[in-house]
Amino acid sequence: MLSVLERSAGAVETLLGAVPRVVALLDQAEALLERADAMVARTEETRAAASVVVARTDETVTLAAALLDRLEPPLTTLQPTLERLAETTDPAEVDALVRLVDQLPRLTEELETHVLPILESMGTVAPDLHDLLDVSRELNEMLTQVPGISRMKRRIDKEQAAEARGEPRD
Repeated sequence: MLSVLERSAGAVETLLGAVPRVVALLDQAEALLERADAMVARTEETRAAASVVVARTDETVTLAAALLDRLEPPLTTLQPTLERLAETTDPAEVDALVRLVDQLPRLTEELETHVLPILESMGTVAPDLHDLLDVSRELNEMLTQVPGISRMKRRIDKEQAAEARGEPRD
């Protein structure tokens, strides 16, 4: 019996020595459980955020599909033109076009302030030009009546004809 008591005492002693280890293991298990709970919570947050991203992606895909549905017919129609434009457009032409677009505000301003007013006034210029031509003809007829003017006119006409042919003046 004594031997059983000695062994029991040793077992109790071993058991009592294991209690701090068991308590430490329980503390570690509790800490591990807290970390697992935190990880599950973060995983749930990540899942919720991913759900939002998936929903937004679905919306974007739906919008893109609708846009493609609307743009497909005109793009299909324009495809030969775009291919030809891509094949035949030189980079220098693109640069020139960019410069032209950059100048459009200035060109518009010049057209509105200078060219268009001149074009609008052209309707009133035509009658004045006709009057000027009539006066010029009358003056020419009067000059032909002055003695010696006919000879002078013939000489001037000859000189102008010679100049037109590239002959030197006398």
